[in-house]
Amino acid sequence: MKNVLVVLPVREDHKKRIEKAGQGCNIEYVDEHSVTEAQVQNADIILGNVPSGYIKCSKRLELMQLSSSGADAYVGEGILRPETVLVNSTGAYSKAVAEHTFAMIWGLQKKLHLYRDDQMKALWADEGNVVSLSDSTVAIVGLGDIGLYLARLCKAIGAKVIGVKRRMSECPQCVDALYTTDQTDEVLPQADVVVSILPGTPATTHFFTPERFSLMKKSAIFINCGRGFAVSEETLYDALTTGKISAAGVDVLEREPLPTDSPLWKLPNLFITPHASGYYHLPDTLENIVDIAEYNLSAYLNGKPLKNIVDRKTGYRA
Repeated sequence: MKNVLVVLPVREDHKKRIEKAGQGCNIEYVDEHSVTEAQVQNADIILGNVPSGYIKCSKRLELMQLSSSGADAYVGEGILRPETVLVNSTGAYSKAVAEHTFAMIWGLQKKLHLYRDDQMKALWADEGNVVSLSDSTVAIVGLGDIGLYLARLCKAIGAKVIGVKRRMSECPQCVDALYTTDQTDEVLPQADVVVSILPGTPATTHFFTPERFSLMKKSAIFINCGRGFAVSEETLYDALTTGKISAAGVDVLEREPLPTDSPLWKLPNLFITPHASGYYHLPDTLENIVDIAEYNLSAYLNGKPLKNIVDRKTGYRA
């Protein structure tokens, strides 16, 4: 009998689905904040994220179903055995993260962050000209499921959308032009909005260098809702204080939580949210994750193909 450890905030209806998919297994439910190393070491299958340090190349662990899209915390040496199958929840967060990103873009273009700051000071002020998203070129760097969802939103408003991805493919209908990541420097000068939805991999760490910010329009807005490591805090601060770009919105940062003494907090042209676009803030997200976990649990136990297998070398879905 296989031991299945479920580290998801599931309801009773979710449990029934998981138990049906894992019929014949010993299923244990535990809160992600109270899971122990002993529970992790005793599991043959884990549904949800646990501290990577608890795994320690567990000889029992056969299947690790992440509740996140990002797998960077689990692909390093000394965490999972080569035999352990790693799958993620790509697709579960598309609506939540894309809509959060879209809200940041529109809010910054309409200077809503500045008006909110004025409100806190009881200040009736005119913050000047704004920008129309329908007249903008939006470059989405990281055109996966989230990027495509965002592309559809932007395209529906009338924006020109440029997509950037690792490998060239047929250009989606919601994208006007498609480039590969090694062509990023050609894209940046064209964009009024640059959005990073890059995953956390060695290749994407500090992807947005000072030189790349220098290629952007001085009027450009930069958004990061992928991984904080895509841009260093120092580089972001420099870009915003020296006029390389006009404003930025970030839901992710290198250090989370961002220390209270960080100078980023006080920048008027920076909109910060505390990694709030994902997690389970949008109820649909948990439903999507349970769907994927239920399917993969049943598929694994019955020898069928799995969804969202992670390539450990790249950190991306294979």
